[in-house]
Amino acid sequence: MADTKTTWSNASDPRDEATREFVIERSECRPVTGAVWLPRNGTSGQPMIVLGHGASGDRYQIPIPHLASRFSTAGYPVLSMDGPVHGLRQVGPGGREALMPEMMRPTAIDDMVEDWQLAISTTQALEAVGQSPLAYFGLSMGSIFGIPLIASRSDVVVAVLGLLGTRGPTEGLAERLLGDAAQIHCPLLYLMQLEDELFERSGYFEVFDALPAEDKRLHANPGLHPEIPQEEIDWSFEFLRSHLEGAAQRRIVNPLAE
Repeated sequence: MADTKTTWSNASDPRDEATREFVIERSECRPVTGAVWLPRNGTSGQPMIVLGHGASGDRYQIPIPHLASRFSTAGYPVLSMDGPVHGLRQVGPGGREALMPEMMRPTAIDDMVEDWQLAISTTQALEAVGQSPLAYFGLSMGSIFGIPLIASRSDVVVAVLGLLGTRGPTEGLAERLLGDAAQIHCPLLYLMQLEDELFERSGYFEVFDALPAEDKRLHANPGLHPEIPQEEIDWSFEFLRSHLEGAAQRRIVNPLAE
């Protein structure tokens, strides 16, 4: 990996909560940029929550600040990184318009996974964070890059993914996404929008079915691609936290039992 130089600065998220922003500069590579919310209780060594945003946002896209506040209050460090052409490394208009040509590059996914690896290792080097397991939350573009990231690591212990299928803008990436999904064994929650205008239902099921985890849930809600109900974000928080704290229990109830 190329030599790096990391610059940290104090900042605030849209909720006016304190963050530490970073810019990791590399020779002959794009910088890696993002934000970290440190645990409120000052305890290090807790699992780190990694949050990936969608194609239209950046490191502070909703619901990232909401989740970051809840997790940091509960004692967990939180990391959010800008997408490949987003936020502090915006290219042109940013968002989906800039993402489309970026995804035409053959190494777009691998480059983003490398960016994530660098952001994670840099954040874990902070005294207030330390080495620990990871939890991942990322929808839409956060899943496009999150699925390969999780597949590349052995320390992600729970994840929330979704708003993604193989039929739609990602058809050219379907083989890669399904192959990576098949390597993810951690417990996970997958969120789906029933009237998603970007991804067909059948493509959602292809990704979900490819995930071999024994504990996986599919939550489907009415609405378009961005219309995730708030209760699903709340449930995502509880799902991630319960698994991190070893409190998750699966109770099978047979309503037809005599």
